[in-house]
Amino acid sequence: MNPPPRILVLPRPSLYRRLFCDSTDARLRALGRVDFNADERELSSVELASRIADYDVIITGWGSPRFTDPVLENASKLKLVVHSAGSIKFMFDERALDRGFAISTVAVAMAPAVAEMNLLLVLMCLRGTHDLNRRMKSGEDWKAVKATGSGTELVGNRVGVIGAGFVGRQFIQLLKGLNVQVQVFDPYLSGAVAAEMGVKKAPTLDELLVSSPIVCLHAPATPETRHMIGKRELALLRDGAVFINTARSWLTDEDALLAEFKNGRIRGALDVFDAEPLPADHPFRKLDNVIVTPHIASATRNCLHRQGSITVDEIEHFLKGESPKYAVTKRQYSMMA
Repeated sequence: MNPPPRILVLPRPSLYRRLFCDSTDARLRALGRVDFNADERELSSVELASRIADYDVIITGWGSPRFTDPVLENASKLKLVVHSAGSIKFMFDERALDRGFAISTVAVAMAPAVAEMNLLLVLMCLRGTHDLNRRMKSGEDWKAVKATGSGTELVGNRVGVIGAGFVGRQFIQLLKGLNVQVQVFDPYLSGAVAAEMGVKKAPTLDELLVSSPIVCLHAPATPETRHMIGKRELALLRDGAVFINTARSWLTDEDALLAEFKNGRIRGALDVFDAEPLPADHPFRKLDNVIVTPHIASATRNCLHRQGSITVDEIEHFLKGESPKYAVTKRQYSMMA
């Protein structure tokens, strides 16, 4: 009879409790012998290298150490790493994908929360509810506020989505439920898959920018997507366009974006910035035509619990002899932030 698998949980206790609710924690403990990081700090790579030899499965999370050569050399029993968050690039270089163990990520868990936040920001930009609320609470005259108008509806409108990964596809599902015309630019999306999704595949990024009154950015942060939205691309947007970025600031030339917002030609919302925390005196904070939020699109309790649950799902699949559903391939690795 084979001994139960040994599982090492790297996230510090406070993070573990946020991710793994009681029922998920019970599911994990039933899978084998589980050892936890007992300290309220992250292990170093040196510490992980000294402990990893005994384990079949490792659960990583935000702040987990890099899997250096000494760590990998000592991982003689390791069969699976499940990252309870998104990108694995800060922990692994590409060579780790050839080391004989599977690496899985639960990035899919964050997609519903980010997509929902993106939808909220689009609606706020179109209807201006945040600005109406601010003016009402400041004591401005009722008639003056009401004279602003009621904005534009999303239903029946057209939205351009840049990137059809986990978040992009989840966002598209929300839009399709609202009878929104959707066009997508993603060089990895085939025409056949776009048709199955019920969206129009934009032939070029320029075409999407020119023809979409609302543009939402969901591309991955890779060397190829660095500043994919710059001065030239922003100039293609029509007057009054809405531009939303809940993905990565890496994708935009922030100076060009600031200049475009400053001249008031477009409006939008940003959840991500070159410098985080965003400095208190940053011009973005002073622009009425830009909604700014503190990189919080995925920050819901539901999302955190989903991350923990899918982490355990992946281990269960693997221990049953099945492939992890979200195992990272080399192609996926190349597109990760």
